[in-house]
Amino acid sequence: MRWFRIILLLLVLLASGYTAVMYYFFEEKNSFVVEKEIDFPVDKVFPQFDDLQNLTRWNDYFLSDKDYRYRYFLPYEGEGSSMSYSHTKDKSKYGEVFIRKVKENKSISYELYQERKKVPYKIDVSFYPKGEKTKVVWRVNTPKYPLLLRFKASGAEMENYLTNNVNVSAKNLTNLLSGKVDKEVMFSQIKYDSIMIEEQDERLFLGVNVSTSNKKGALFKNIVINHNRVFSYVTKDLAKREDEFGEPVLFTEAGELKNKEVSYFYGVPLSKKVNVSDNNFAFRTIKKSKYYSVYYKGRYEQRTKAIAKLLDKIRKDLLQNGKLEELFVEAPYNENEVVLKLSFPVY
Repeated sequence: MRWFRIILLLLVLLASGYTAVMYYFFEEKNSFVVEKEIDFPVDKVFPQFDDLQNLTRWNDYFLSDKDYRYRYFLPYEGEGSSMSYSHTKDKSKYGEVFIRKVKENKSISYELYQERKKVPYKIDVSFYPKGEKTKVVWRVNTPKYPLLLRFKASGAEMENYLTNNVNVSAKNLTNLLSGKVDKEVMFSQIKYDSIMIEEQDERLFLGVNVSTSNKKGALFKNIVINHNRVFSYVTKDLAKREDEFGEPVLFTEAGELKNKEVSYFYGVPLSKKVNVSDNNFAFRTIKKSKYYSVYYKGRYEQRTKAIAKLLDKIRKDLLQNGKLEELFVEAPYNENEVVLKLSFPVY
C-alpha cells in the first residue's frame, strides 16, 4: 500500500510538473512569418494564390502526398472560394481550405481546417511588387491548443516545417510560371498560315476514343466535354501536374470532317505509361515521322481551309499523309477563338 501511495504521488508530481511546463514555457498558440522572393511580376504570381485549383498544383503541402484528392467549390477563385481534400489511403487525413478576404495583387487571407479541429490555421499572404519580381510574405497563426498539447504549437519544429514548405513551394511555382511564360513567348512568335516541315519523335498519348455528331457546333461541344474528362483524370486520378504532360491533341481522319458523324481520339502526351484503372481511357503510340504543319487561329469550324491548304501542299509534293492531328495550343473552351497546330504525318 505504501509503494502504491509513493508511485501515485510521483505520478501526481510528474503530471503537475508537465502541466506547469506547458503553462509557463509553451504558448497556447503561435505565429510565424516566412518571406520568399519569386522571379516573376505580381500579375503572374497572384493568380496562382487566388485560384485554389492553381494552388494545389504547386504548393508542397498538397504535392508532397500524391494520395490526396480534391473537390473545388464555386466560385473556384477569389473571395468566398473553397475546397476540401481527403487522403485515399488514410481516412484520418482530410481538411478544408477557405479564401476569406482578397485584395487584388496585394493580399489574401486563408483559413485551413485540419481533420477534426474546429479552429483553423489562419494564413495571411501579402504580395510586394519589386519590378519584375514579387516578394511574398506568409503570416501563419496556429489555432489554440489545449494546455496539455501546447507543445504542438512550439516554435522551432513548426517554423522549420513552414520554411521548408515555402522553399519547396516557391521552387515549384517558379517552374510552373516558367512554363507559362515560355508558352506566352511561343504565342508571340507563332506565324499563322505558314506551312512548316518538321520531324516528330515517337510520342505516347493517354486519352479517349469518341464518336459524335458533326452538326454545326456539336463537334466542338463534344471536344470540350472530353477535354475536361481527360484533364480531370490526368490531374486528379493520376495526380499529374500540368508540367508533367503536354498540350492535348485530337486525332482523326481528315475525310470524316465532311460526314454527319466523326470518330476521333483525344489525349495528352505523357513521358511513359502508368497504371490506368479506368477502361474508358487508352494509350496510343504515335511513331516517329516527318510532318507538314500549319498554325491556325479563328473559329473552329473554319479551320477546314487551313487543312485543305496542307493537303494541297502534300499532294503537290507527291507525298501521302496519315491522320490529321489538331494540337490545341490553348485549351478548347471558346469555339469562336481557337489556336491550333494542324499537322499531317507524311511519307
